[in-house]
Amino acid sequence: MAFDVTIQPSGHQFEVEDDETVLEAGLRQGYAFPYGCRNGACGSCKGRVLSGEVDHGPKLPPGITEAELADGLALFCQAVPVDDLEIEVREIGAARDIEVKTLPCRVAALNRLADDVMELRIQLPARERLQFLAGQYLDVLLKGGERRSYSLANAPHDDEQLILHVKYVEGGRFSAHVFEEMQPRALLRIEGPLGQFFVDEESPRPRLFVGGGTGFGPLKGMLDHLANEGLDRRHHLFWGARDAAGIYAPEWLQAMAAAEPEHFRFTPVLSDHPQDEAAGFAARAGLPHEAVLAEYPDLSGFDVYMAGPPPMVHAAREAFRAAGLPPEQLYYDSFEPAGGS
Repeated sequence: MAFDVTIQPSGHQFEVEDDETVLEAGLRQGYAFPYGCRNGACGSCKGRVLSGEVDHGPKLPPGITEAELADGLALFCQAVPVDDLEIEVREIGAARDIEVKTLPCRVAALNRLADDVMELRIQLPARERLQFLAGQYLDVLLKGGERRSYSLANAPHDDEQLILHVKYVEGGRFSAHVFEEMQPRALLRIEGPLGQFFVDEESPRPRLFVGGGTGFGPLKGMLDHLANEGLDRRHHLFWGARDAAGIYAPEWLQAMAAAEPEHFRFTPVLSDHPQDEAAGFAARAGLPHEAVLAEYPDLSGFDVYMAGPPPMVHAAREAFRAAGLPPEQLYYDSFEPAGGS
């Protein structure tokens, strides 16, 4: 049996399915509460139950006390509704509301996505989760004070592991280590989440996504997040690479296109071999921003999200401005390479 939850003071409402916690249901439907471990230990997701009842299970989680329960508080990562609820909890509306953490972690898996792209899956300690907004990045902390920045390629609702797309840089201190030496269970330290690149979910405009190389990673996280909530408008992804091998997520692209035929389109843009198909999609020739403008010469009615190498971002910014895109409707993340990446 499903129950309705009303959040105060915002008045937002969502539905909780059978055996689903309040936090799980809220995140699934796009309402971001503070949370940390998601297993009842840290207490970060604590809020007040104004009306209705919740069940925390047979054993009281360590993140809440009997006195707090008696005072009307609940631990929403563990609380399952018994009836309709009215709750009071702080909703996270921007990156400034999320705690930046420095955490130890282990490498869970290394998956080669392309000759020069590795998927790095990171597992946090059992009692930790990293709350983030789709599109944000984290820093891998290296010995000697150096750090390397990588965008998160997964969505907040799918946070059991953190996923990074690491591009090989010849002679790069960290990327070469990832490709040549790193093994599962290796220890890392990270800091995050960081950055202001995330989706404006209040905007009613259709969205264009423009990626170059591993700039696809944060755009994938954004699209996974939006699809989880249900796409309700046009979303068109342009992904630029030299050749078809650079479009390294064919299964994901095909699944997204099949699941959302009315709201999602994909256009690969190939600079060196434009006659090729990429992931089963007909490609355009040239550069990503050129392909965008060929299809959408007037950008005034769109929100544009862009991630990739600095030259691509710079060229696109100038061209999109000339095509009528207001600066406040362009969101971008320029992948500035660190020295010795």
